[in-house]
Amino acid sequence: MPLRAGLGFILTMKSLRHTDPGDRGSEAGPVNINAALLGATMVGALGGLLFGFDTAVISGCQEALVKLFSLTRGEQGFMTASAMIGATVGSLAAAKPGDRFGRRDCLKIVAAFYLLCAIGCASASSLWMIVTARMLGGLAVGASSVLGPMYLAEIAPTSWRGRLVACFQVNIVIGVLVAYGSNYVLGSMNLGAGEWRWKLGVQAGPAFAFLVLLFFIPRSPRWLMMKGKSEEAAAVLERIGVADVAGQIAVIQKSLREEETAGAQALFVKSHARLVFLAIAVAMFNQLGGINALWYYADQIFAMAGFDKNASAMQSVILGTVNLIATLFGMAIIDKVGRKPLLIWGTVGGGLSLAMVTWIFNSNVHANWLVWLLAGMVICHAFGQGAVIWVFISEIFPTSVRSKGQTLGSFTHWFMAMLISWSFPLVAGKLGQPNAGLPFAFFAAMMVVQVVVVGAFFPETKQVALEDMSRRLKTR
Repeated sequence: MPLRAGLGFILTMKSLRHTDPGDRGSEAGPVNINAALLGATMVGALGGLLFGFDTAVISGCQEALVKLFSLTRGEQGFMTASAMIGATVGSLAAAKPGDRFGRRDCLKIVAAFYLLCAIGCASASSLWMIVTARMLGGLAVGASSVLGPMYLAEIAPTSWRGRLVACFQVNIVIGVLVAYGSNYVLGSMNLGAGEWRWKLGVQAGPAFAFLVLLFFIPRSPRWLMMKGKSEEAAAVLERIGVADVAGQIAVIQKSLREEETAGAQALFVKSHARLVFLAIAVAMFNQLGGINALWYYADQIFAMAGFDKNASAMQSVILGTVNLIATLFGMAIIDKVGRKPLLIWGTVGGGLSLAMVTWIFNSNVHANWLVWLLAGMVICHAFGQGAVIWVFISEIFPTSVRSKGQTLGSFTHWFMAMLISWSFPLVAGKLGQPNAGLPFAFFAAMMVVQVVVVGAFFPETKQVALEDMSRRLKTR
């Protein structure tokens, strides 16, 4: 995401605005997070855990499924990409239901889809049943990449927005780690020919927990105001620790009136050209660094380098662990260091690691370095592109086109993830084979391009209230 997206990734909402006094430009003082706000954040971000698990767990099943169904490289790529096909559709389809029925209640449908995906994969008797179930899970991944950060951003104080929205990203990488850890544990239990069913089906547990917990968190106060439920919105604001509830209500009402006055606007017009470019660029580069190729094919990549099944699975766990640590680091500093520096330094480090991986695959030397170099790539992606994408896309669009613009960013993210995951097995080769390092060379080259693009065109958005973002971007 791809991960981190991924991905996405990627807040598709009609009106992503923070609704505390900070939206007037700055906060009057420190904002504390109480138990209710923390609980809502943790549950809202839990969709990210399922997102990460659903997309990474296939790595430990690749070999078994290829053998069981005698898959060609193209069929293997399609099976892996099927979840991303669903995610592309889900990211496009989530916005309107989210506005109509609410972010929290739509997440309940997402949780049910995750549950059905796990059950469908575990009971599949053919490739097409797996593909269908994974597409259903992909719909949930795409929708949760929209609705989860949307919900978090709408309840978060301005000074905490980057970190609370980044909780979604943290849960994604926790999901990746849980998937690799689960694959390793189940792979060591001698479960026989049905091992892959257990690996894919274990997701049913957290999916069910997510569904149940969603009944215990409040709905977004801004969405409640959009639907004229001001009393419930006030109760939610008080519950999550807002001191000046009346002031918050006034801020929301004012912004809603401004939206109504402005009306819907076209996205693809000259005045929004820069914003469209930024959304597409950050979403594309998130995938062009190859992170999803690593997550989906980690075990296979290590196998191509000569490692056995258990060693490959353990090294995937190592990558998942450093991914989590680096993401927590990026989350901790994103509102202090800023979005742009994290993108630049993360891209530089990731590009250097990928260049070394290319050399190892092409020259068939120092295969034992591979896990450390890929860990370096993961670390740089985690505190750079991974930590930034979810926050950055949620910040740059004005209210009048935010839904359309962020849907575009989300769609771009998942479309690129689909292309990368589908094409990787077509061009990847074993250590020492001719052009074995070609995919990694491509990823490294894209990181060079990203450094140039980010340095020249990307704005810094840290500590800028959402209400002030449009003015800032217009004056740059």
